[in-house]
Amino acid sequence: MRVVILFGSELGTSETVADCVADELSSHDVSIYDMTDFDPGDLDRTDFHVIICSTSGDGDLPTGAEPFFDILDATSPDLTGLHFAVFGLGDSVYGDTFNRGGEIAAEKLTECGAVQVGEHARHDASTPVNPKDMAREWVKTLPIPALTAR
Repeated sequence: MRVVILFGSELGTSETVADCVADELSSHDVSIYDMTDFDPGDLDRTDFHVIICSTSGDGDLPTGAEPFFDILDATSPDLTGLHFAVFGLGDSVYGDTFNRGGEIAAEKLTECGAVQVGEHARHDASTPVNPKDMAREWVKTLPIPALTAR
């Protein structure tokens, strides 16, 4: 099974985390895409998708993810059978909007019929936890069929 990592970033942290997750999955067929360069029409139900998404402004999607989800909203593709996991990035100083970017991404994908699996990771920039370290541990817990079979 191919693993497709899609990242949406404002300042680049999501891209750094995506690279780290790809390194952890290097023994598998892994592709990484910036959401600005990925057409939602290319989402393949036979792939496992890892969404890495930061939060911007008042709990919004980052600029880099907006076009992807705008197209998804406009086309409403049937994503039944597509499985994905989410690693969100945010800062708890923003209270109610903490990590909202990743939550919006998950909501929009599930509205199209996709199924979120595994723990929805929520990194908090206000903690001393390094997002790459958190991602390394998180990815090991994902129920990706090709990973759990080993």
